[in-house]
Amino acid sequence: MTLQRLMSLVRSATDAYEMIEDGDKIAVGISGGKDSLALLCALAAMREFYPKSYSLVALTVDMGFSEPMDFSPIDEFCKKLGVEYRVEHTAIASVIFENRKEKNPCSLCSKMRRGAINKAAARLGCNKLALGHHCDDVIDTFMLNLFYGGRLGTFSPVTHLEKSGITQIRPMIYVREKELTGFIKKACLPVVKSTCPADKNTRREEMKKLILQLERDNRDIKSKIFGAISRGGLDGFGKENSLEKDP
Repeated sequence: MTLQRLMSLVRSATDAYEMIEDGDKIAVGISGGKDSLALLCALAAMREFYPKSYSLVALTVDMGFSEPMDFSPIDEFCKKLGVEYRVEHTAIASVIFENRKEKNPCSLCSKMRRGAINKAAARLGCNKLALGHHCDDVIDTFMLNLFYGGRLGTFSPVTHLEKSGITQIRPMIYVREKELTGFIKKACLPVVKSTCPADKNTRREEMKKLILQLERDNRDIKSKIFGAISRGGLDGFGKENSLEKDP
């Protein structure tokens, strides 16, 4: 995937769901992983030609793991992009792994991270928070809710949070994960490996493996699931007819 291709997909979603308006100050949630860095690249490049003017702040929530993550490469990368970079330091890791000793930490961790990043974005004067969830995340979340929650649903392309005044946007919902992997390698983006002790050992990873198995017999299964979500109008989806099939 080229940067032009990535920007095209990001702009399609942004336009379809009216994610960006004139004067928006957008915090881009940066975990250090490939998805959030790719989103930052696309939004930074789009500033040059997008018809609506907006500004960006890259924002990382430091979880406070016992083995610290080094975000300095991201800081240097943001300087090259001309984007301000902020790190919000927290003690989330100690609360989850030391105080509460959570056996299934991901749900609580996600909730606490969302709270921390929303508050930080609001404090920085941002009215939007862009998150790096892509098409595969839409599908994985739908399947997790179906299998473990017994309900039909996923996250929304656009979510307004009244308490913080922040509107969450997900401009990469049309982007396939495998395309992102190729883009990261070509662009040599400074991915920072997570030091979370639960990394790659979650229900979400199990669901990814299940979907991969199902793809062996039905290579279009992701397109079909995404299409069903859109046609059903689940959680704000439905402004597009289908997702491109794999070539």
